[in-house]
Amino acid sequence: MTVEERTMKNNNRIEQNHTAITNRLVEASFCHTEDLLAELATSHAGLKDTVLKEKRNQYGKNQIAHEKPPAWYLQLLVCFKNPFILILLALDIFSILTDDTKGQIVISTMIAISLLITFTQEFRSIRTVEKLKAMVRTTATVTRNGIKQEIDMEQLVPGDIVHLSAGDLVPADIRLLTSKDLFVSESSLTGEALPVEKQDSQIVTGFNKTNRPRQANALELGNICYMGTNVVSGTATGVVVSTGASTYFGSMAKTLTGKRPLTSFDRGVHSVTFVLIRFMLIMVPIIFFINGFTKGDWWDALLFGLSIAVGLTPEMLPVIVTTNLAKGASVMARNKVVVKRLNAIQNFGAMNILCTDKTGTLTQDKIILENYMDIHGKADLKVLEYAYLNSYHQTGLKNLLDVAVLEHVELTDILGAEKSYTKVDEIPFDFNRRRMSVVLEKSGNGHVLICKGAMEEILSVCSHVQDHGVSMELTPQITQQAMQLVHKLNNDGLRIIAVAVKSISPKQEPYGKEDEKNLTLIGYVGFIDPPKETAKTAIQALKLNGVDIKVLTGDNAAVTRKVCKDVGLHVSLIALGSDIDHMNDAQLADFAEKTTVFAKLNPLQKSRIVRALQSKGHTVGFMGDGINDAASLREADVGISVDTAVDIAKESADIILLEKNLMVLEAGVIEGRLTFGNIIKYIKMTASSNFGNVFSVMGSSIFLPFLPMLPIHLLIQNLFYDVSQLSIPWDRMDKEFLAKPRKWDAKSVGRFMLFIGPISSIFDYATYFLMYFVFAANTAQNQSLFQSGWFIEGLLSQTLIVHMIRTEKIPFTQSRASMPVLLLTSLIIIAGIFIPFSAFGSSIGLQPLPLSYFPWLAAILLSYCFLTQTVKKWYIRKFNEWL
Repeated sequence: MTVEERTMKNNNRIEQNHTAITNRLVEASFCHTEDLLAELATSHAGLKDTVLKEKRNQYGKNQIAHEKPPAWYLQLLVCFKNPFILILLALDIFSILTDDTKGQIVISTMIAISLLITFTQEFRSIRTVEKLKAMVRTTATVTRNGIKQEIDMEQLVPGDIVHLSAGDLVPADIRLLTSKDLFVSESSLTGEALPVEKQDSQIVTGFNKTNRPRQANALELGNICYMGTNVVSGTATGVVVSTGASTYFGSMAKTLTGKRPLTSFDRGVHSVTFVLIRFMLIMVPIIFFINGFTKGDWWDALLFGLSIAVGLTPEMLPVIVTTNLAKGASVMARNKVVVKRLNAIQNFGAMNILCTDKTGTLTQDKIILENYMDIHGKADLKVLEYAYLNSYHQTGLKNLLDVAVLEHVELTDILGAEKSYTKVDEIPFDFNRRRMSVVLEKSGNGHVLICKGAMEEILSVCSHVQDHGVSMELTPQITQQAMQLVHKLNNDGLRIIAVAVKSISPKQEPYGKEDEKNLTLIGYVGFIDPPKETAKTAIQALKLNGVDIKVLTGDNAAVTRKVCKDVGLHVSLIALGSDIDHMNDAQLADFAEKTTVFAKLNPLQKSRIVRALQSKGHTVGFMGDGINDAASLREADVGISVDTAVDIAKESADIILLEKNLMVLEAGVIEGRLTFGNIIKYIKMTASSNFGNVFSVMGSSIFLPFLPMLPIHLLIQNLFYDVSQLSIPWDRMDKEFLAKPRKWDAKSVGRFMLFIGPISSIFDYATYFLMYFVFAANTAQNQSLFQSGWFIEGLLSQTLIVHMIRTEKIPFTQSRASMPVLLLTSLIIIAGIFIPFSAFGSSIGLQPLPLSYFPWLAAILLSYCFLTQTVKKWYIRKFNEWL
């Protein structure tokens, strides 16, 4: 069977599977509820234990297969995709074909070291991330054996009765049994931003499998909720129809995921990689032709050119990058931070703007009910009672305000008031209305609708107010007085929720948003949301590290201003969501840069601000934990959430904090910059050293009657130099480097290479003249002495450059490398000096050097360090950067 035939067969199989899943959903949608429950061997009371065990064996875990980490051998194969490894493999094959055994051994060793370390680090990293992800559980609420319980989403099976509320991630393909004002965002499947209303209504009466309309679209079924979508508002119960790979999402998994777009980190690594490759492709042929024409031996010239190609190949780059990222993830894990995507660590360090929600991030999770008052601001227990009844009877997403009301009532005589009422209906909260209502009945005395919510939204549906027990018309004057009182309370740091009621004659039809009108405002409930103890310190620390904080909240301006003041954020202007709606993208980008606090924002406005800041070249992080933060978490360069966040927020984030401690953010920023610093350190060391070597080789090739070093010498020297840099991920960075955000800049690498690289060539030439004139190593018979002298000087200068480049300060005195770097570079220096005196050195054409060589060597190396430090100071003054 040809490749085309296999591909066609596989595509047909996928298409057939997708069609089968689509047909299953359409049938479930049109089927009678009781027939569907019977088919799934379940009931409204949920699955029984005996049936549950069979279904677990039949369907397995509720997970998408493609989300599993790749097999180890596939990970190993991916390591070969690095362009530098491919270059070395090509050179290794050439060595085999030309019987260059020594070269083959050295190049194979380089490849093995790079592949082994890269594979080990990535394998461990993926396994670590999988374990860390497992710490962040995504759960579902189900009824089994008549008992409502919360289980891991992976344990769902077809037939489970699932309960959904605002903020939940739909855990499987579900046929609705009951629903109340249910709106679901299906953007993960359709790309449509607006949420879709879902109802439990029967689509076709008397449906059976023979009369199902074939043209039904699986994504337009109003009583089906799909895996991977999320509940925006409302409540529902439903029966699981399909799980895992059998869901609509599972059938489209490959097309939905695809390749992830390149991050700024990926683009940075690729740009630097191809700068170095282009440099190698230009310089190696030049050296080959120079040696061929000057020496006349084109075969030796070819081998020498290929050795130079090996020397110019930064084959340790994947090792250094992967090791740095893995180390960063490990450090952050110890600080209770789950890194879902390794590259997010470097983006964390590059972040220069952190946008954050206010509630629960800058403030504590614990909202405290401070007071309850009538329309004049005087204490009124009746207002507290109605607020309590509303919070007690609502079944949607209980927010922190509801919890505060319920906890406060436990300390009063109002506790137990709910026993006098029977719940009739509920109008759940949503982000457009910003209010929610319950309808109660008291001892057959009709229905009472109790509504609580944001001040403006409650006033908009009120026609009367209650003043000392008397109902009167809500006049513009009373409205103005009410707003003034609330504004005063807001300025004192209180969040005010208005409470309104309405007596209604009983009716059989369900209550809806249209019933929230002609209400009577009875008073307000005031809450205080104390700032986190760590917020002020963390914000100051982030500012000192070059990260600007911007607050993006749906709360009102006055409360936001007070909280920002308490946490040390200077606020001169607070922009409202309505203000930015009139701006185009360019105007918003300019405005967002200058504005610190945005209030009264909806989810779309939050994500629009994030995009506007990104368009100005900023690396933007977003921290949030609510349903309305999910879009912004996906848009940001670094999405940061917490373990207690709603499901969709955790799924959207790149980084999850297991503790809501803002000081962890500063630690993450520093770790990100440390990771980037050690990666760029290696790149600049390698680029400048290689560029200097090219100049040295070109010059020596012109005037020497023999090769300055044999190919095997270059290969061994490069191998030793690579080993000396393996400890770089464990190096420290200067505080000055960590003090501001860092980004990839290929131009900076190219400039560094051009200015710093030739310095080593100066002292290589000094070594040439030393060996040629002082030690008379100027004939083909004495080339071994010449090559031994340059071998040691070249290796030692390349190893010392690690210490010279790793800091913009004076090495060893003002800034000392970490102990692993000191030990490994010292070991390589000792080994490099020892090789010419060993039997191994003799076997590869090196010879012992006279003791008189070493004072000259010391003088050359000290001069090299002095000149490098001098040029370093000039370079920093000229370009205002080093690493």
